[in-house]
Amino acid sequence: QVQLVESGGGVVQAGGSLSLSCAASGRTFSTYIMGWFRQAPGKERAFVAAISRSGLSTYYSDSVKGRFTISRDNAKNTMYLQMNSLKPEDSAVYYCAADLIPYSDQRRPREEEYDYWGRGTQVTVSL
Repeated sequence: QVQLVESGGGVVQAGGSLSLSCAASGRTFSTYIMGWFRQAPGKERAFVAAISRSGLSTYYSDSVKGRFTISRDNAKNTMYLQMNSLKPEDSAVYYCAADLIPYSDQRRPREEEYDYWGRGTQVTVSL
């Protein structure tokens, strides 16, 4: 069983920055494709970013590209999301997810392909 725990959420003013972390319990963390998703009230859960097992490949939604950076430290079993130039529309609960059996390293997993999810951390961007 893999446990994922997000941290780093909080309240920040528009234009500010916030860094999220996702700590994983699995001993084979380096074999997982990891991703970040977010869900705002009344909206569907949306893809934010994903990172390959080695960390060499990253994927971003168009809405966050250029502002957010996903990274991972396999030695620490941790994934990160650095969020800069935050906008009010970035406000959401942010979830980390792990795909333990990646279909391919040539594409990011579909949302339904992720095997484990964290409980989420709230990010609020104020005006």
